[in-house]
Amino acid sequence: MAPAQTRPAAPAGQSQQLPRVEGAWVRSTVPGQHGTGAFMKITAPRPMQLVGVATPVAAVAEVHEMKMEGDVMKMRAIPALDLPAGRTVELKPGGYHLMLMELKGSLEPGSTVPLTLLLRDAAGAQSKVELKVPVAAKAPGGHGQMDSHKH
Repeated sequence: MAPAQTRPAAPAGQSQQLPRVEGAWVRSTVPGQHGTGAFMKITAPRPMQLVGVATPVAAVAEVHEMKMEGDVMKMRAIPALDLPAGRTVELKPGGYHLMLMELKGSLEPGSTVPLTLLLRDAAGAQSKVELKVPVAAKAPGGHGQMDSHKH
């Protein structure tokens, strides 16, 4: 399975200012399934936030978090995810992740999904990172946490 391809959509000279994305994958679906998650590791070279995601395969794409509230695991959309400079932030099942909802069709293992990460730096400047992310039934390498978690 090929790693996610990063193609900066920023003016020339800014590509070194965009985050590095590694280990990206989207969980495959079965016919009739309307939502799934996308996961990856993001390392920003300077402080910024992940403020959104877009993809043509879903009508709705959001940055989500899962956390325990009392004895209940709750999932909710968040307006922004902090990406501290030089520190890797992992989007994974059971934690922060990208939620793709109202899917326009099944996502088959071995296919790819275009994703655009929407970012904002401390000065408010916005940028994008365009990815082609592989679809898989579980994390590449088979060592993802909570692989049995389904959306």
